[in-house]
Amino acid sequence: MFTHLGRDYMITEVYSVPDEAWYLELDLVRDHRTLVMAIVPDEDPAREPTFSFDSRAGYLDIPYEVMRWFMDRVDAEVRTSRAWMRLRPELVAVIHGLRREHLGSIDDADFPDVLATVRAVVPAADLAAVIEAAFGRRPNDR
Repeated sequence: MFTHLGRDYMITEVYSVPDEAWYLELDLVRDHRTLVMAIVPDEDPAREPTFSFDSRAGYLDIPYEVMRWFMDRVDAEVRTSRAWMRLRPELVAVIHGLRREHLGSIDDADFPDVLATVRAVVPAADLAAVIEAAFGRRPNDR
């Protein structure tokens, strides 16, 4: 949870496991309502980030500084959650498959076997990026 300097606005970040996405909400604190929601999928390269606005909110001025602050947080989330999706398509396919199969984590006991399998299909120069994106680990981690 992040509060803007004026304390009138707040950003709430929540991960939805069923949606495989981060939800970032720009909230108006005094009215306890969400004004804008950004949805940042982090598992499926085919799904793009989107925005949703509260249609019941009616017309409301949001200061530029506040909107910029929110957009900067959304941009940071897009960069960190989806950076691996900017790799070459064949690497994205391998990472996506590993994330699906292992749900983003792997036991230490299984790591050497999976690493050997990945080494067989991924060039050595790309190995670290693939393992980091799939598991948040490095090839040399034990």
